[in-house]
Amino acid sequence: MTVSVTDATNSPSDLPNVTRELFVVPTRSALQNHAPSSHAPRILLLYGSLRERSFSRLLAEEAARLLHAMGAETRTFNPHGLPLVDSTPDTHAKVQELRQLAMWAEGMVWSSPERHGAMTGLMKTQIDWIPLAEGATRPTQGKTLAVMQVSGGSQSFNAVNQLRVLGRWMRMLTIPNQSSVAKAFAEFDEAGRMNPSAYYDRVVDVMEELVKFTLLTRDASPYLVDRYSERKESAAELSKRVNQRSI
Repeated sequence: MTVSVTDATNSPSDLPNVTRELFVVPTRSALQNHAPSSHAPRILLLYGSLRERSFSRLLAEEAARLLHAMGAETRTFNPHGLPLVDSTPDTHAKVQELRQLAMWAEGMVWSSPERHGAMTGLMKTQIDWIPLAEGATRPTQGKTLAVMQVSGGSQSFNAVNQLRVLGRWMRMLTIPNQSSVAKAFAEFDEAGRMNPSAYYDRVVDVMEELVKFTLLTRDASPYLVDRYSERKESAAELSKRVNQRSI
């Protein structure tokens, strides 16, 4: 016998493995049961190179200008002085600065060079220093993410694809659009501003989409990421499982 979706009921009575009091049926009213925020969307930008003329930084700066024009508030983390993961306690000033910015943000932009077919170690280090959880709070869960990369040669998507994997791991809502700038050395003028091009237009598209998704989801984020399995865990058990010190 085939049972269609319309034959289903809101009762888990035929689901013996489900804890009834924790089983929640998603509804539109619950999704909309929040007061809309009136403050500007808060976006954190990370870039993945320490070079004096870093094209991933220049791309992030161009993105920040666009975000400001679209009504967002932005902060850009300077990774100079950030230590390697586990080389120092997480009380290090740069680590704490990064983590506080991650908590502040409602969305992020990750901009990395592609080096040897992958994102840079510096880019990964920044993300690795952001914990999956602070106690029972996840600093990145449910927040929006846009990914971008720059290349010295022909266009590639290796770095942005890796960043998408990381975004999923960090429980973030990575927007569909993305930016990959080929031959980045030719796409910025001497003042560090991006030249008019199809690459620039794509960056505009990506930032516009990021702001839209952030406005759409930021107030509903706690509901969107509320999970049955995690409702079964206490805050202490969740923190212990996520923050596995031995890894």
